[in-house]
Amino acid sequence: MNALGRHILVEFSGCNAEVLNDVSIIERSMIEAAQIAGATVINSTFHHFSPWGVSGVVVIQESHLAIHTWPEYRYAAVDLFTCGDSVDPWVSFEHLKKAFQANYSAIEMNRGSLHVIKKTDFQPKIMREKPSFDLAKGVQIERNVWFTDKDENQALSLRYTGDVLFDETNPFQRVRVLDSYSHGKFLAINNMVMCTERDEFHYHEMITHPVMQAHGNAKNVLVIGGGDGGTIREIFKYDQIEKVTMVEIDEAVVRASKEHLPKIAAEFGNAKLNLIIGDGIQFVKDAAPNSYDVIVVDGSDPVGPAKGLFTAEFYQNCKNALKDGGIVITQGESPMFHEGTFVELNQCLKGIFGKGSVHTMLFHATTYPSGMWSLQMGVKGSAHPVSDFNKDKAHQFSKAKGLKYYNEDLHSAAFALPTFVKTMLGENV
Repeated sequence: MNALGRHILVEFSGCNAEVLNDVSIIERSMIEAAQIAGATVINSTFHHFSPWGVSGVVVIQESHLAIHTWPEYRYAAVDLFTCGDSVDPWVSFEHLKKAFQANYSAIEMNRGSLHVIKKTDFQPKIMREKPSFDLAKGVQIERNVWFTDKDENQALSLRYTGDVLFDETNPFQRVRVLDSYSHGKFLAINNMVMCTERDEFHYHEMITHPVMQAHGNAKNVLVIGGGDGGTIREIFKYDQIEKVTMVEIDEAVVRASKEHLPKIAAEFGNAKLNLIIGDGIQFVKDAAPNSYDVIVVDGSDPVGPAKGLFTAEFYQNCKNALKDGGIVITQGESPMFHEGTFVELNQCLKGIFGKGSVHTMLFHATTYPSGMWSLQMGVKGSAHPVSDFNKDKAHQFSKAKGLKYYNEDLHSAAFALPTFVKTMLGENV
């Protein structure tokens, strides 16, 4: 070989856009491309940019493989650089061409031509220590891969192992379970974080216990959504419960959670649970009047199958299905992240239940965009979730059940809104 290295610059075009926007597929394909060519992989760093596109590099003992993708153009720029003659970068090229389902143009350049440069007698003053690993036996790859929950202006990123534990796309949505370094395994739907092992109790305790404590004696509960199982896990901590009906549109969410998030999906075997895989919006529409003490709407953001959970018709049907004194609670988005939806939902509920019977809570949701999240409650009656709240009963319950977020003081405090939120909701009078 008459050069120090071989450098292939590749223009991949006409690629599969979904592949180019999937950081886990890109990272895996790049590592495989290096290994198939006989390279020794040292580490990888990949990131999913907002609103789309992936950039990353695989560092190999023989140099590197780098990529940046533009899914909207179905284009990827790839840089394959190997030193010595033991690794053929064209083998990596062929693997990536198939992985991306791409057309291509490519050019190879010799780097460090020995006709131009000459070796000197340079000796460094400080020699690096030899690697602690045995290259002949392979090396543990250090992977630096990021999952990003984002919109066009802001994002939350979690570093994960790069391994995808569950990945299924169906007519409703894409469901994945990944394993992060800081928050354990997490459920993602359509590239949005739904829950993580580390902080799921924030959301599941707050969507459940304030409404259950405010009602005081709920026996028949309807849950719309909630396929991860965390909400029903909390509801079944109440001994007076006689029946919980759960309507989840996507069986894959339940299956993924039972398999990979068993501590969250712990109550799917409860004899008091009636699990229905079906359309919760239609179920509520068809429900008999005065059927339920509490309705919990545990849906995702208003896109895809969850879009119908943010309509006046749906909440009017919820009110009809509630008994007198019954309460509906729904995740209400973030006043910082989805201001429009947050306000519209509040106005919708007030139009159905009356201004004095709609109450908003805020709580910390550390892996949801902005970290500030809301729950909105509509009461079919005159009961007030704070003034009519039994603080002693809530104290005994939260202590006996070992709750980690909810307590009797937090119950009342959650309804105390910042001034800017009151102003947003027209309640700053």
